[in-house]
Amino acid sequence: MKLLIASLLFLGAVSVNAQTSKELIGKWKLVKETKDGVDKEIKDDTYQVFFDDGKFEGIVGSKTSNGKWKLSDDNKVLTVKISIIKVKFTIEYFDAKRRVINNDMTGRLEYEKAAD
Repeated sequence: MKLLIASLLFLGAVSVNAQTSKELIGKWKLVKETKDGVDKEIKDDTYQVFFDDGKFEGIVGSKTSNGKWKLSDDNKVLTVKISIIKVKFTIEYFDAKRRVINNDMTGRLEYEKAAD
């Protein structure tokens, strides 16, 4: 019985941290940016929008950039390509409402799912 309960708790914990392309679809707002251990000021509303056909939209204030995105098979690396620039982010945490990604260039970026 204890083994069954422990297994159910483990499965519940795994499902809370699920990382799938399906959960990534939608609009995400940047809520925190940290570079070299220092929090950066977010000056403009910054969003990432992921579409189910692999298209991507980056929004910073009134400027929009279009590109493509891909999540690795193991759901640990998010690649975003805009024009000829391709950036790979390591996924630190990701669920249906919150996402934390990291890249040596950009630092640690925390996003929350925006209301549609």
